[in-house]
Amino acid sequence: MKEFRNETYTDFSINENQKKMEDAIKKAESELGKEYPIIIGNEKIILDDKLKSFNPAEKNQVIGIFQKADKETGEKAMKKSLNFFKGWKFSPPEERAEFLFNAAEIMRQRRFEINAWEILEVGKGWLEADADVAEAIDFLEFYAGEMLRYSKEQPVLQIPGEKSELVYLPLGVGVVIPPWNFPMAILCGMTSAALVTGNTVILKPSSDSPMIGQLFMEILQEAGLPPGIVNFVPGSGSIVGDYLVQHPKTRFISFTGSKGVGLRIVEQAAIAREGQKWIKRVVAEMGGKDAIVVDNDANLDSAASGIVYAAFGYQGQKCSACSRAIVVSDVYDEVVDKIVERTKKLTVGPTKLYENYMGAVINEKAYNSILSYIEKGKEEGGRLLTGGEPAEGNGYFIKPTVIADVKPGDTIEQEEIFGPVLAVIKAKDYDEALEIANDTDYGLTGAVYSDNREKLEKAKKLFHCGNLYLNRKCTGAFVGVHPFGGFNMSGTDSKAGGRDYLLLFMQAKSISEKIG
Repeated sequence: MKEFRNETYTDFSINENQKKMEDAIKKAESELGKEYPIIIGNEKIILDDKLKSFNPAEKNQVIGIFQKADKETGEKAMKKSLNFFKGWKFSPPEERAEFLFNAAEIMRQRRFEINAWEILEVGKGWLEADADVAEAIDFLEFYAGEMLRYSKEQPVLQIPGEKSELVYLPLGVGVVIPPWNFPMAILCGMTSAALVTGNTVILKPSSDSPMIGQLFMEILQEAGLPPGIVNFVPGSGSIVGDYLVQHPKTRFISFTGSKGVGLRIVEQAAIAREGQKWIKRVVAEMGGKDAIVVDNDANLDSAASGIVYAAFGYQGQKCSACSRAIVVSDVYDEVVDKIVERTKKLTVGPTKLYENYMGAVINEKAYNSILSYIEKGKEEGGRLLTGGEPAEGNGYFIKPTVIADVKPGDTIEQEEIFGPVLAVIKAKDYDEALEIANDTDYGLTGAVYSDNREKLEKAKKLFHCGNLYLNRKCTGAFVGVHPFGGFNMSGTDSKAGGRDYLLLFMQAKSISEKIG
């Protein structure tokens, strides 16, 4: 096995790559509106109830038509998954890892195609889409390598007269419920981790990005993965999602999404149903209210740039996005001016055009919610400096918004907005800035800009978040480099892309034999 290396990003300043991307978008547009089935084992199922995916930048444009799974379909997927698990759990780890390595290579070959569908289905910009696919490739190769590591003899102490060993076993059937904002990376990461450890999977993609789930299923099939190991069941979270979460044969649920949905999954999974023989394991990532702290001795230009890119990259629709800039009073006005100057230069429009940095937010519900948060911010005394209104276009476009003089405890300082809205808060000093940063229900990512080593060391001890970055933005975690997961209401701190992650999908069995 070759040493793991993060996938490099596509350089779109090269004309050849621009042409490939433009051609891929045109090809995807020529295939809009097709219908896709539920996939359970070898069976492809068409139902009467349909689910349509729309382009958020052209809100009447149908990306694809999918089936809306019901409880009966969910039960069929469970039975098939249980049946296939009987053999898959005994498959050699090396064989399972090889499927992931194959899938990674296929994903490289289809990279521009996947990029194009992400641009159209969820409004990713070219760079954001390409980074998402690169991360998916990283997950495949990293988890394949990790499975090979776990399959080797594990270090346990030996005592005279016994031979001891520790082996890792798969759990069973898992339900994977990924989000729409990293539609290939997180879907791929959660699913590949579950299957490479010997589990079978029921994959329920987000209703806002089922096309990316369909592409993933095609890649698994092309990689040679046997049918029935991953079963594709798009549908409503409140119907088929709840049914599968509550099912007594579900062994684990892997979820990324909102705090409200995540807590409901935890609650429902905690109830032991009739016929259930285990405590269901829940792996949950549930959002954030992430802050970047700027000290008075920081490089202010670097800090302002980091804040803007972390706040408005992919329209602020990242659980890791900077939604709060907490600035020490000595440099507050200067930093605010630099943030506003940079924000005003951001372009907004359909991201199929490379020049547009920001695209549409995901759907009408998100659009209305974000605009209402902006109004709430102004009502509570925030000073609107730029943005705060829709942008032109036939989609859900909102201008990047900066609201200054936000007070600790204000609504937009506490609640996750998940959109292009930055709250700027003044702190009297560095210690107060850290206190404000920690004073939310969340604890996912955070960053500190300071040239003072003592203050950086203090942040390491006191800034309570799962992923802390010093003198850089709080978004852009790399697989294997920045194991990702948060504290408090941000989730179970699962550390995706880290050396511990696969343990969440396995159970350890200690075996000792008397000898001599």
